[in-house]
Amino acid sequence: MNRVFSIAPMLDWTDRHERYFLRLISRHVLLYTEMVTTGAILFGDHDKYLRFNEAEHPVALQLGGSDPVDLATCARIAEEYGYDEVNLNVGCPSDRVKSGSFGACLMATPETVAECIAAMKSVVSIPVTVKHRIGIDDRDSWEELCQFVEVVSQGGCEVFIVHARKAWLSGLSPKENRDIPPLHYDMVHRLKKTYPQFEFIINGGFKTLADSLAQLEHVDGVMMGREAYHNPYILNELDRLFFNDNHPVVSRMEVIESMLPYIEAELKKGTKLKSITRHILGLFHGVAGAKAWRRYLSEHAHLPDAGIDVVRAALEKIHET
Repeated sequence: MNRVFSIAPMLDWTDRHERYFLRLISRHVLLYTEMVTTGAILFGDHDKYLRFNEAEHPVALQLGGSDPVDLATCARIAEEYGYDEVNLNVGCPSDRVKSGSFGACLMATPETVAECIAAMKSVVSIPVTVKHRIGIDDRDSWEELCQFVEVVSQGGCEVFIVHARKAWLSGLSPKENRDIPPLHYDMVHRLKKTYPQFEFIINGGFKTLADSLAQLEHVDGVMMGREAYHNPYILNELDRLFFNDNHPVVSRMEVIESMLPYIEAELKKGTKLKSITRHILGLFHGVAGAKAWRRYLSEHAHLPDAGIDVVRAALEKIHET
């Protein structure tokens, strides 16, 4: 199996602008969309939720839903749009998701997840994967986790992306569910030993490439979330370390210079500057002048007439220090 390093689907964060930006830093990282519900696709504007830049490949769509027919329809649409993978969300614990009978609560009904996977796989040729937790509420035993994997695999799932925390469906907010339940990497490692025929990608709490690389002794890949958003240049050595691609590493300045034409093109289409610049605030994390860069963009990108000059002026704050 090939090594996998991916960026987690994060609501309000991993939109098409963020994904284009990250692709400028790494050629190989697998990028995920925000979770998109089946209802948004079936009854909303396809382009609003699904369009992406060809430069983003490889890129995967994460779907939220629990109806096999609806999910199959959306998976087929995703393949027509050119996505490289469709992923089913079985890990989000928010009340809105729970009330819609999808997300982490689906771990209680693995048969439903298996039906959804089977329905999607029957209509597409691209991979269909699942992202889930190690358990929910008091249903967090090793036996229950194994049952989930075994039942879902009967629907044809071969790739499991496992957030190594359980989720509390009541009592904790989505934010608290990302931090308070303890991480149990050992349970994901044990899954791989128990089911070597499947691919397991581990997710949860990774902050360095070194820690991520060490996981490859136990699993097939790593998914990184918030750290890659707040400190995106952490990916600058990813291609060399994970994928043995020794292409020249791009500097932070080169990343921004490559981003400028994209920003200009988006502005001409009517995109607001702040919709893009909010994703690049962390590029100079740890560099002298980073605070001034962030402050200038935050104070000026939201203004009605904000244009590309705002980004160039913010860059000058880096040069000045």
